[in-house]
Amino acid sequence: MGYTSKRGKRPNEYASRASHGHIIKDPAVKAFLAECELPKHSSEILLNGSQFISYRPLVENPVRHIIAIDGGYNEVPVRLEFPSATVCFFQIGALIFGIEDLESLDEKPFIDPEDIARLNQIQRLKLIIPIKNVAIKNQRTLTDSVRIAIFDFFQQKAENENLMDTLKWFIFQEYKRPIQQWTLSSCPNCKNSNIPLLRNEISKKYTFKCNYCGEQIYLTDVFRLHEAVDDELGAGGIPGYVTTTIEQIILVHLIRLILKIKPALLNQVLFIKDGPLAFFGQTANMHKPMRELVKFLFENYNLFLAGLEKSGPFVEHADEIADRLDYGSVIILNNDYIYNYIIPGKADPGNPYGRTTYYGNKLIFKTTNGNVYVVSVPTKEIVVSPKESDLPNLKTILTNIEMLKCDMYDNALLPVALANKLVSLANHPSSRILQKFAMNSMAP
Repeated sequence: MGYTSKRGKRPNEYASRASHGHIIKDPAVKAFLAECELPKHSSEILLNGSQFISYRPLVENPVRHIIAIDGGYNEVPVRLEFPSATVCFFQIGALIFGIEDLESLDEKPFIDPEDIARLNQIQRLKLIIPIKNVAIKNQRTLTDSVRIAIFDFFQQKAENENLMDTLKWFIFQEYKRPIQQWTLSSCPNCKNSNIPLLRNEISKKYTFKCNYCGEQIYLTDVFRLHEAVDDELGAGGIPGYVTTTIEQIILVHLIRLILKIKPALLNQVLFIKDGPLAFFGQTANMHKPMRELVKFLFENYNLFLAGLEKSGPFVEHADEIADRLDYGSVIILNNDYIYNYIIPGKADPGNPYGRTTYYGNKLIFKTTNGNVYVVSVPTKEIVVSPKESDLPNLKTILTNIEMLKCDMYDNALLPVALANKLVSLANHPSSRILQKFAMNSMAP
């Protein structure tokens, strides 16, 4: 890494233009590259096998309501000069649509504000966390500032119910016979590992005490986001994890409300989440209680849920093979297919793809009108080679995905497009406006 001129009195030190020769001539480098493999071209992919099924839409659709959940975030510099400082704004929400409303909108070439006004909007939730060189008053470190910001966010209400109550209900599985302990991987204060969080010792403020140092632990520390924050380098690695985690906790929150008010509604509601049904990074441990909840719902009530992906290797693969798929065809992705054609590696029968992150299985769906979607659907168990019978309510989910097509964008769904318009934060002009707002609002 070269030197840079800070005051303009001396030149920058630029990288050498000849040093690449040492890399090219190195036999170890050549040997390494010779062992590497690239993803297979579409012409090399064998599109046959038991995971291929034909789709036919249901004549009678049980779903009467769609709930789409989406979120967005934008990192904003609040000080440009040294030492620079950054915060991150989040906006996450859910929209509920009646099928009868959507049937009148799905053929429109664009979405205008009047169309959106016809739909019943569930409140948007906002969050701001410090990312670099910003501290919340009375907090010792950047890590503590991030922790308290997330903790305070969960103290608010959504649809007149406290999000923290939902998190406790979710973590300790209070929808059935509750578990009495959650093991926290590390204390955010003393860094000791395997900290027991006992359900009967949680305070009214949703906090615990570390059995090693006696310091306060927040219930929201179960997300382990504090492990990805560096007090010197910042918290730039967590915004994506924060967004996907809150989106799915909102999903849990809405399920809890339905169970509390009228459980029979679960037979009429399809939940659509932007992105796969999974928790990633430090929050990956959340997939376990989520799978427990999914299993409970399938065994005692019902659940219509789908995750729709817009980008990533699975979407790129689907685009690659789209022309070779028949209309109305479904590929249920199994271990062998994923590791042969999408993710570099070798399939391990004892290690299903996504077993430490996902609570469902992926599929590629080409509708009868030619749109192609990568869909995650929830499953009761981790399955290496899933069959149609392993994916509850699959036909209902696919019927509604096809019905909800949106011609505004490639392979888009109307609920997701609408939700994105209401919660996403664009770089321009949102970023500049938020930057000025934050700079004018913060204490010097």
